[in-house]
Amino acid sequence: MNRPEEIGYADELLADGTVHRRYENGLEEWRRRTSGHPHLVHWHDNRGASGTDELLGDRIIKRSLADGTVTYARDIGYGRTLWARGEKVLVNRSSFGGRMGVLLAGLGVATLAITAAQLPPLSMSPEQEEALRQQQAQAQQSGGGGGDSGGSGYSDDGSEGSEGSGDGSGDGNDWDANWDGEGDAWNDDDFG
Repeated sequence: MNRPEEIGYADELLADGTVHRRYENGLEEWRRRTSGHPHLVHWHDNRGASGTDELLGDRIIKRSLADGTVTYARDIGYGRTLWARGEKVLVNRSSFGGRMGVLLAGLGVATLAITAAQLPPLSMSPEQEEALRQQQAQAQQSGGGGGDSGGSGYSDDGSEGSEGSGDGSGDGNDWDANWDGEGDAWNDDDFG
């Protein structure tokens, strides 16, 4: 497998509880949780795209763009999320801390082995998605975590973003209640 393109990003929690994500390639996203659905993030970016990121289970993230396009990613750990069938790896620079962060930054995170088993699916049926949602719900009920991940403005073919028409607005004010990573809401590497 070729070495994936590495794109770093950092998250900033804003006073209104939303997140401003800045990518090293100039892309910026404004992200917010949906009240009552801790595994769904609405976003819009500085390039006109918008949509949702949903953590399905088994560390799979479903990105739905406002135009109906769907793509998948997989959280592969250490603040890394694999997109575009392994062509891009997003790296959460704000999640690195302590000795592990220094070690990974020194190595270049993308140099860690990426296996075929870590690749996100190209497509999924509604039944497969629902099975992963159920798996995620069971993991939450038994005290398991949802895993970290990162989003991108990239589709499965590696092209940037998509024309979007949503403004990313919605309701709910309690979605950031666990931003610090405790519980089953936000953690250091919110998904997508």
